[in-house]
Amino acid sequence: MDIGVFIFPTDQTMQPVELGRAVEERGFESLWFPEHSHIPTSRTTPWGGRKDAPPLPEYYWRTHDQFVALSAVAATTNSLKVGTGICLLAQRDPIWTAKEVASLDMISGGRFIFGIGYGWNIEEFEDHGLVFSERRDRIRECVLAMKELWTAEEASYDGEHVSLSPSWSWPKPVQDPHPPIILGGSVGPKTAADIAEFCDGWMPIGASNFTGLDLIEEACEERGRDPKSVHLGVFRARPDAEALDALAEQGAQRALLELPQGPPDEVLAALDAYAPLLDR
Repeated sequence: MDIGVFIFPTDQTMQPVELGRAVEERGFESLWFPEHSHIPTSRTTPWGGRKDAPPLPEYYWRTHDQFVALSAVAATTNSLKVGTGICLLAQRDPIWTAKEVASLDMISGGRFIFGIGYGWNIEEFEDHGLVFSERRDRIRECVLAMKELWTAEEASYDGEHVSLSPSWSWPKPVQDPHPPIILGGSVGPKTAADIAEFCDGWMPIGASNFTGLDLIEEACEERGRDPKSVHLGVFRARPDAEALDALAEQGAQRALLELPQGPPDEVLAALDAYAPLLDR
């Protein structure tokens, strides 16, 4: 089981280039950055869409652009994988995002992992001129259109939310046929169907077990796909040996540990505390 780390990359914590070097030096497999384009100050939607959630932390509206930050990391490291954890794809332009993904995959030498999610902030989504209730259908069409752009010499797509006339788009990703697409979040029937149709993996948040894996297996079998082809990971895994051993025994292939949103010395201390876990 590979072990990576994630942090909200902001102007108030360790900057991406220095962080990437430190993560690679200690032998972690990957570094992941979340994103939010902005956070509307109305704060109508509670954190995570959960009723009675605590106040949203300030770092949510201070994040760097994740593709800019990950490109800087990729350019200053050699073996470290870089991932979006997660990219809010449903509120993005899929044509531009496909080019960003392909460019980052080429610049990194095939070290990019494309983590995506549906999103939870209604106001943020609506500010992009989109309908929040359509985000699941939209993310599906975004991925399918992007796959066309990554793999076809002359790409096209005709959907309800995404349309692409016959087009040329380069560069193509280094990874064949494209970087792994990992969907985050909890699983119900709709999410399971999405994973089975257009994703390479699933990464729930802080799971002690993979609740919903049976739904993914059923959805894969309905499509004639081998359920074992779905890469399993855990976002915000507990950073102790017993918890990580348990995840590995359950079939997890990657665990991501959260770094603190503090100054560089605090972030480095956390990396040093986590590093012995790699020896297992």
